Amino acid sequence: MSEKTEKAKELFKKGYNCSQAVLGVFCEELGMDFETAMKIASSFGGGMGRMREVCGTVSGMFMAAGLAFSSSDGSAENKSKQYQIVQELAKKFKELNGSIICKELLAGIENSTSPIPSERNSEYYKKRPCIELVGDSVEILEKYMADIKKNTELKN
Repeated sequence: MSEKTEKAKELFKKGYNCSQAVLGVFCEELGMDFETAMKIASSFGGGMGRMREVCGTVSGMFMAAGLAFSSSDGSAENKSKQYQIVQELAKKFKELNGSIICKELLAGIENSTSPIPSERNSEYYKKRPCIELVGDSVEILEKYMADIKKNTELKN
């Protein structure tokens, strides 16, 4: 387990949502301060505002990928490049976990869409795969970033 994975899991255990935990370990190296990152990712926990849609860990991974690989221009070329990256990351997560959808990842455990988050206690961590999904998203993005860096260095 990487240092970033451990740190992300610790953020989750401290009460940050799944999306915040993932973005939080990448933000500063990618040019965003921690507080801003936490505010941006705050709406994406529980599958986007606890609606159980796209897993918050996946959303956090996509936000970090945007910081890492996108530019601020609105060109079709930039969008196409970024969408390709997002699709590759989603594919890797889905291969590992079967889905990128929160309600599918939590099937049989809980699918409440109440805006009130579940209490974080030992039962919460025993039943849910969320902390492991945080780790998976961090590791997928870390490996992807390392592969990009390695390939760039080989070309130079």
